[in-house]
Amino acid sequence: MGNYYQEAIETMPLEELQKLQSERIVEQVKHVYENVEFYRNKMDEKGIKPEDIKGIEDIKNLPFIEKDDLRDQYPYGLVGVPLSDCVRIQSTSGTTGRRVVAFYTQEDINVWDECCARAIMAVGGTKEDVVHVCYGYGLFTGGPGLNGGSHLVGSLTLPMSSGNTERQLQFMTDLGSTILCCTPSYASYLGEAIAEAGIKDQIKLKAGIFGAEPWTEEMRHNIEESLGIKAYDIYGLTEISGPGVSFECEEQAGMHIQEDHFYAEIINPETGEVLPEGEVGELVFTCLTKKAFPLLRYRTRDLCRLTRKKCSCGRTHVRMTKPMGRSDDMMVVKGVNVWPSQIEAVLLKQGYKENYQIVVDRVGSNDTIEVQVELTPEMVEANDVPVAKREAAVVAGLKSMLGIKVDVKVVEPKTITRSEGKAKRVIDKRDLYK
Repeated sequence: MGNYYQEAIETMPLEELQKLQSERIVEQVKHVYENVEFYRNKMDEKGIKPEDIKGIEDIKNLPFIEKDDLRDQYPYGLVGVPLSDCVRIQSTSGTTGRRVVAFYTQEDINVWDECCARAIMAVGGTKEDVVHVCYGYGLFTGGPGLNGGSHLVGSLTLPMSSGNTERQLQFMTDLGSTILCCTPSYASYLGEAIAEAGIKDQIKLKAGIFGAEPWTEEMRHNIEESLGIKAYDIYGLTEISGPGVSFECEEQAGMHIQEDHFYAEIINPETGEVLPEGEVGELVFTCLTKKAFPLLRYRTRDLCRLTRKKCSCGRTHVRMTKPMGRSDDMMVVKGVNVWPSQIEAVLLKQGYKENYQIVVDRVGSNDTIEVQVELTPEMVEANDVPVAKREAAVVAGLKSMLGIKVDVKVVEPKTITRSEGKAKRVIDKRDLYK
């Protein structure tokens, strides 16, 4: 399968790609108008008929859809095929409000498997590899997505799921895992566990595919050093399909979006205006081929930029940067916009690991923000810098980054609870609705 997908699809000239996208968006708009009342009503409100969409350039005329729309239409309001044609659901990992439930036909799953297979092949994966999947399985898309992609490549697949680190290390060493798939925070934890067990020389990993949560370049370098691998980013949303919507190649300079299946736009999050290539804005996706749960112009709330700059890997699909934050994850503290990724960058630059927590509270009418971060074992062993001096250095770094004073508490190693799935970095105790 490798030659076909690499040469025929992933290296397709832009003119041919846009022709394919135009054919698919025309078909998709007709599909949703005829089969999903929600879309039909939205389009009728704007005076848009399917025949008005003649090519991909007309997509800007379609209305946006947001996560609240998905919740309001729960469970079946956005299903575009008879339920008898649906073979699976997946669901978001959110814990507040109504969950988002996404439906799949068998062909939808086949496309998803294909996208995840491309991601595995982009990091050098072949049928000779042992793919160690410790994303969660079940309703979460991480495990099923990389599992299906690994099968399609023909790799030996270890469906480990998350947790039980002792068993993870046993299988990793006994079966010779070569490609690791999990959240970056769990990859970091596995690096710690491998070092403590003294088994790094028994680990055969060569690459890791990490996603489902934000991570910085500093964190990438730490993971690569601790596991002795190349660490690659992968991006996806349950609403769109799951991991594999985009992924990094060997250049590690942005994630190629699978444009034959997903059309990406960058918009001004305040006005909805489509922004030109290279500008930072909110990422919007349209599913070009998904039939059971087809989303048109879905606002992801992720902030990034797109580029068509030539990539050394030969792929021509547009690349997206790592999300720089989320328009809905941004915290307003003391009147200042704060993203957790900004705080993480400062901590990692000063030599700390990814084990930290941000606690936001309100005392009277004043916001407070405290960052708790662990000493590394090396810092404890050296014992050459007083804790108070370390805290002052982090305070200064955060003040320079954010423009506000942040309280900092440096704690002993392994004080902060580890995550075996998505890490919970922020605890916001404020009641913002009083």
